[in-house]
Amino acid sequence: MRLPWLDPHDDSQPFPHPDRALTDPDGLLAAGGNLSARRLLRAYRQGIFPWYSSGQPILWWSPDPRLVLLPEQIKVSRSLRKTLRKGQFHITVDTSSAAVIASCAGPRAVSPDTWITPEMHQAYCRLHRLGHAHSVETWHQGELVGGLYGVAVGRVFYGESMFSLLSDASKVALVWLAAQLRRWEFAVIDCQVRTDHLVSLGAVEIPRPTFLKLLQCYCPLPGQEGHWQFDPDLLSDLRARP
Repeated sequence: MRLPWLDPHDDSQPFPHPDRALTDPDGLLAAGGNLSARRLLRAYRQGIFPWYSSGQPILWWSPDPRLVLLPEQIKVSRSLRKTLRKGQFHITVDTSSAAVIASCAGPRAVSPDTWITPEMHQAYCRLHRLGHAHSVETWHQGELVGGLYGVAVGRVFYGESMFSLLSDASKVALVWLAAQLRRWEFAVIDCQVRTDHLVSLGAVEIPRPTFLKLLQCYCPLPGQEGHWQFDPDLLSDLRARP
């Protein structure tokens, strides 16, 4: 099947339906377009996200199955529970989004390359300024040591990337996020594609049609506008859970 190309100058051009995505590579749907806020938000509402490397055109994906994490079903291991109770990390939200995105873009042990290009970095910083993208930061002794970022549409949080410089730093950020999203009655955290790390935290794969139905139901609902803040009693609630 010929891959559809999107006009970089026309944000109103619709995406192909996710059902038209390729099976090899799994989920590749379209190429081209741009990373404007309008284009990105339209993509997320349809279960589509950008993912490409430096030197490639913008590639748009909607894999099947889809990895998701229900906020109320996150798994907290005994060792992670101990980390939460010790309080060795300070957790914030929406205080250092640009730094979190830059840290997520850093080279990994498995690959020196990154899919978070400078263009992607700018696009998500722009979404953050508009109140659509959000970050959770993990601090240790005043240093940023972990975190994650993603995009919220209605009551769906689309996770984009996470990083950790100390053991459990990104996991703690995700536990905090899930706890706050439960209180806000968010339905799902999109994790995009399977990783053993996320599966160990409770993420599960669901068919793409099921995922798209979730989006149709929960994206139109009122969400949390603007920059986020954690509830003041969230930490004590996390420490008290068995």
